[in-house]
Amino acid sequence: MSSIDFPGGSGAVRARPLPTGTRSVLTDPTDTDGPASTAPERTGLLPPHPSQDDATGASTAGAPAGLQTGTAARHLPRDAGSLSPAQPTVVLAGLLWLAAAALLAWWPDLTFQPLGRELTALWIGTGALLILLGLAGDRLGRVGRWTRARGPWLAAIALFAAVWTVVTAKTGWLPQPFFPTPQAMLEVFLYDWPKILHSASFSVWLLAKGFFFGATAGFAIGIAMGWSRKVSYWATPLLRYIGPLPATAWLPLAFFIFPTSGSASVFLIAFSTAFPVAVLTWSGVAAVNRDYYEIARTLGASPRFLILKVAIPAALPHVFVGLFMGLSTSFAVLVVAEMLGVEAGLGWYLQWAQGWAAYANMYGALFVMAAMCSGLITLLFRIRDRVLVWQKGVVRW
Repeated sequence: MSSIDFPGGSGAVRARPLPTGTRSVLTDPTDTDGPASTAPERTGLLPPHPSQDDATGASTAGAPAGLQTGTAARHLPRDAGSLSPAQPTVVLAGLLWLAAAALLAWWPDLTFQPLGRELTALWIGTGALLILLGLAGDRLGRVGRWTRARGPWLAAIALFAAVWTVVTAKTGWLPQPFFPTPQAMLEVFLYDWPKILHSASFSVWLLAKGFFFGATAGFAIGIAMGWSRKVSYWATPLLRYIGPLPATAWLPLAFFIFPTSGSASVFLIAFSTAFPVAVLTWSGVAAVNRDYYEIARTLGASPRFLILKVAIPAALPHVFVGLFMGLSTSFAVLVVAEMLGVEAGLGWYLQWAQGWAAYANMYGALFVMAAMCSGLITLLFRIRDRVLVWQKGVVRW
């Protein structure tokens, strides 16, 4: 029986050198990169490309990038064209902030505006920092990724600041005091921050209490309705006719029943939160695959186990949808309740600023409200991602 000669063989399989002229199509059987290539360079139809090695100094002219060998080729990045350290958008945002600062400093104001130099220095510092971050770019790691993702927004905010300055302080196209200038807004946050901070903390505490009670009640009601047909029979009509009513419609009754305006506000916030949480929890429990229950019962699971280990985990994505909806509605009820009966909070501060025609303070309160609501939604997203880590890749909202 004749033997087959493979390169590097032993025994009956004798080794022989590969021909130096035309390249053989036969490859090493230990090669795991795939089937033998029939490209012209491999079959010998074209002469091999010259390569360059740092040790030999041979020429690499005309060699494709994928066929280069040696130390220089080994140290090339995988995608050298897409890895640009600098971030032009962030640098552009910094230049726009510097332009806005120049416009603020060199264009005279129609009327006296306080803190003009301080605001100019703040914008110059912001522009210089963004330019440095943009030049450093991806070398800063997480900070570089953050600036790259938000570069267009940083540039848009700079343009908005410049236009805001022109239409208020420089030309007066938007009349004051109904539309305050950037200098007036800086004055509010610089001198009235203790009152704003106290109002924001009071609002957060009031919202936390109402949201907790409402979410707890809605979650319990939704689980009971989704699990028990009897509870669903009696609770569905009440939830259908009472739940859609706006919580602000209960303001007179709530302030009459509860002893303090704070407790009445907590009830209204809880009421606005409970309805969406209950409906979505009920829907989540009712949508659980019945095969899960049957399999668990076959293995000897008790009703308590079915509720805690099967129904609730499967319904959690729906529960979080209800929590997000309840948070938005409860925040709206919070502002209304504070404007009507509570002696502190952002809603109270907004009402106070409007009464004194302090429109800069009113816009400052609105800005803090938006930041607070955005922060709470972000926090709820983080909690959602931590709780639903077992559904990573399935939940896409």
